[in-house]
Amino acid sequence: MTSSFLFSHTVIESIGYQLPPHVISSEDLEERLEPLYHKLRLQKGQLTAITGIEERRWWDKGFHMRTGAIQAAQKALTDTTIQSDDIGMLIYGGVCRDHLEPATACAVADAIGVSDQAMVCDVSNACLGVLNGMIQVANAIEMGQIKAGMVVSCESARQIVELTIKRMLDAGNMEVFKHCLATLTGGSGAVAVLLTRDDSGQKPRRLFGG
Repeated sequence: MTSSFLFSHTVIESIGYQLPPHVISSEDLEERLEPLYHKLRLQKGQLTAITGIEERRWWDKGFHMRTGAIQAAQKALTDTTIQSDDIGMLIYGGVCRDHLEPATACAVADAIGVSDQAMVCDVSNACLGVLNGMIQVANAIEMGQIKAGMVVSCESARQIVELTIKRMLDAGNMEVFKHCLATLTGGSGAVAVLLTRDDSGQKPRRLFGG
């Protein structure tokens, strides 16, 4: 089978990320679930044993998603020759957003100095939002519409995990425990991916498709 490169001119120029300050271990969550563990006769350590997740991170309460995305975007621009006004498209691809409207991408673009002429929007597709955004930026680069684009995202798991723990404690049964277990693995963080056009074929991290 012969494969062809769909994105032969697009490279991942840089990646920036921002980690939240609060480290939440699986032991921390199991302490909060102790009444349920006692009722179901579960030994502590089940969460790590079943999922392999030992810890996750949370933002401060009330933390804005745009703040994490801006921090990650600024890091992605560090040590590159690309300037913020070179970015012709900025996409926010997170599930978590500050508002339904205006787009969270607008706040990020304004903060890092993206041109008013750039295309700025949110893309929402569960866990695939960043990947979808990268493909959209790459398509614009390949078509010659822009020479650089950025995809950013910031996620927060604190609220859904805390709500899930309350649901598990209120229900107090094994069925809900099994149904909700995966939610407890969720963590928080922010990322930015800067994509650029390269016609030399020499840069690493080329974005290929088959």
